[in-house]
Amino acid sequence: MVFSSFLGRVLFSSVFILSAYQEFNAYGDDGGPAAKALRPKFDAFTHQVHSRVGFQLPDIDMKILVAGAIALKGIGGILFILGSSFGAFLLLLHQMIATPILYDFYNYDSEDKEFIQLFVKFTQNMALFGALLFFIGMKNSIPRRQHKKKSPKTKTY
Repeated sequence: MVFSSFLGRVLFSSVFILSAYQEFNAYGDDGGPAAKALRPKFDAFTHQVHSRVGFQLPDIDMKILVAGAIALKGIGGILFILGSSFGAFLLLLHQMIATPILYDFYNYDSEDKEFIQLFVKFTQNMALFGALLFFIGMKNSIPRRQHKKKSPKTKTY
């Protein structure tokens, strides 16, 4: 049971760690292709937030945003493999920030091909989010083993 749990955490984390590794290798001076692809999506997201909520998000350099995503995925994935709830929280934080920005199906008409593709990816990321919540819930619901104090044996004569 312990091995299967470890193997499951390794396989689950591989999605995040491999993505962080790929983005790190392509990072370069300008943030790489991830920063270039993220800029229009982030602008659309900030416009949506401003028009619906009335809150202006600060202008953020895409290099910093991509570097933060790489750090959250890499460190969170490694800690998650080790069974850390903190690693799961880091991955949750990444999912909460990245999912609505990257998979902006809400900017398309429901008949568009992009809408369907983005909506499927959005729901897949919500499934990952749910799995992380499940892990944290299970981790916190299982009581830790308490060592029983051995009572001294009484001697009988």
